[in-house]
Amino acid sequence: MDHILSVLVFFPAIAGLLGFVVSKESIRAYGISVAAIEFLLSLWLWFSFDSSYAGMQFVELVPLIPSFGISYYLGVDGISLFIVILSTFITTIGLIALSIEKDIKNMIISLLFLEMTMVGVFVSLDAILFYVFWELSLVPMLYIIGAWGGNLRIYAAIKFFLYTFAGSLIMLVGMLVMAYLYHQATGVWSFSITEWHRLILPENYQFWLFIAFFIGLAIKVPMFPFHTWLPYAHGQAPTIGSVILAAVLLKMGTYGLVRLPLPMFPDASVYMIYPVAVLSLIMIIYTAMVAYAQEDMKQVVAYSSISHMGVIVLGTFAMNPEGISGSVFFMLSHGVVSGALFMLVGVIYDRRHTKLMSEFGGLAKVMPQYATIMGIMVMASVGLPLTMSFVGEFLSLAGFYQVSHTMTILAGTSIILGAVYMLTLYKKSFFGEVVNEKNKDLKDLNGKESMALWTLVLVTVWLGVYPKPVLEPINTSVEALVSFMHKKAITAEAKEVIKPTVIEREAK
Repeated sequence: MDHILSVLVFFPAIAGLLGFVVSKESIRAYGISVAAIEFLLSLWLWFSFDSSYAGMQFVELVPLIPSFGISYYLGVDGISLFIVILSTFITTIGLIALSIEKDIKNMIISLLFLEMTMVGVFVSLDAILFYVFWELSLVPMLYIIGAWGGNLRIYAAIKFFLYTFAGSLIMLVGMLVMAYLYHQATGVWSFSITEWHRLILPENYQFWLFIAFFIGLAIKVPMFPFHTWLPYAHGQAPTIGSVILAAVLLKMGTYGLVRLPLPMFPDASVYMIYPVAVLSLIMIIYTAMVAYAQEDMKQVVAYSSISHMGVIVLGTFAMNPEGISGSVFFMLSHGVVSGALFMLVGVIYDRRHTKLMSEFGGLAKVMPQYATIMGIMVMASVGLPLTMSFVGEFLSLAGFYQVSHTMTILAGTSIILGAVYMLTLYKKSFFGEVVNEKNKDLKDLNGKESMALWTLVLVTVWLGVYPKPVLEPINTSVEALVSFMHKKAITAEAKEVIKPTVIEREAK
């Protein structure tokens, strides 16, 4: 277990390199096997994880450039543990359901390299290492969209790359300034994120550094008004690209908010609560309305994804354990549910080569198993109780309710608006008579599609009914984070807004 994180990071990449010598006939089984082993290793990490301990575990620290304080520094806590598991789980499910035949070897190798970068981001505790994995994740996704996407795939791929790359350069400037300020304060260079957390900065420094980190992360989320790259990326990406983009890559942005600016700049974070909340409300309401206006099933799911990410950001800036724990859990539920919805759209696209709702109707009669799973996931997307989306959404909104009743009520319209556009999609596509002759002989789910999708349904319901095994470790680390932010804050306003746990308040 001493090097389990290194194994998790580099095993997919090494296996990807070896994939070049695997025959085309065997590459699918090889890719699924590699991803399954990686997923089992991440489960081993969970079973070996001490849920009662809030700090970093399985830490690996090797100096790389000691004179500049750059290290190979890995670790996980309750916040990052399950996002790592989400990354390995979604990659495995995506490979099982993969329907692409064109140049499949390169696709699977690209996915394995992408998995390395995703896990690397979530376990990196050195800012430079974090940044390297963050940037490397752009390359395989750029290739996946550009090589296997739709008619506008090159435009979508370049727009995705330029937006994210530009934002990360601004974040890099913030990292370099942070390292310089740490050197000024301590006399040593360090890019350790955990060491940066301990550095107390004046309010004006906090504000500008917060802006630098926030822009880079907000583009990745993506927050309004930086969201315009996402509908193109989803619309043109192949199904597996959309699944991993929605389920995991977007979570890099929200995870980064929890890991970087909040604990490093607590006073600035409190100062920015309402501006960020306004942007989140625009994301929630505006993109939900845009989703309702879409005729393309995939675009409905794409815009709904942005709307739900707004709730995650809102919960993150609640500055209390309920909101932040809810937002982390909602990252997981959004990953599972949105991944399933994109996969379901991909299933019908493979059969009809169209995603327009007007082309369908009555699918429940010809594809009953497909209609059943779609119905469950539509309900989960809306936030139906006993699904995992309800747990994350409820906690996120309950946390932010302590900050602003009015804004939380407005954010709660996401549930109503979500029901409107998702049920409209379901009604148009699955109810009524089969009027299009091309739909009368459609085949229901095959074996691999059924296995992948029912697994996602099982996880969605299981963690909706019994979220404790996941929520408890998350909450342990989040409570420690909020307590740390409360103690670090230098202004009375920030100390008032950042609320530690009830036990700690009673002790005081």
